[in-house]
Amino acid sequence: MTILNIHGYKGSPHNSAYKALKALGCDVISPDIDYDKLSPEETLGMLYRCAVNIKVGFIVGSSLGGFYAAVISARLGMPVILINPCLLPFLSLTKLGYEGNIKPFIPMFGELSGLDVSKTHTIVGGCDEVLDTHGFTAALLGDGHYKVIPDGKHSGDTLPLESFFGEILAEC
Repeated sequence: MTILNIHGYKGSPHNSAYKALKALGCDVISPDIDYDKLSPEETLGMLYRCAVNIKVGFIVGSSLGGFYAAVISARLGMPVILINPCLLPFLSLTKLGYEGNIKPFIPMFGELSGLDVSKTHTIVGGCDEVLDTHGFTAALLGDGHYKVIPDGKHSGDTLPLESFFGEILAEC
């Protein structure tokens, strides 16, 4: 199964999620995205085409990549793993130095109402120092597949990603 890994704002395609998935022997596609250069619509279009054309079986998204992963999952009904997802980018990104247009995120956010929470697995750090919106994420997704690592931070390196991924992928 091929997995699409979407990194976060100012992140790396070879992030901790990529490394954990590779350690599990997964075939991982992880595009390098310059979120400051591409508009939100261009980014979503590129990632959507990647998911469809490569026929990925799973999407993993970290932080802002989690937002795009959730939107694509809602559109395609595809299973998704979210890592410290930034599901309210129109509120969070400007605090992180993003100077692009945040308005396109609002209609994309509306698509999250179509997200199948039974196919959505989320892991967040209880001590996330970057995002303060995980309460919203928990309310949106429910407790079924939502895991909090009490001492975890925003970086995936502080989360047990390899074991978390391994458990989820074994169920598929």
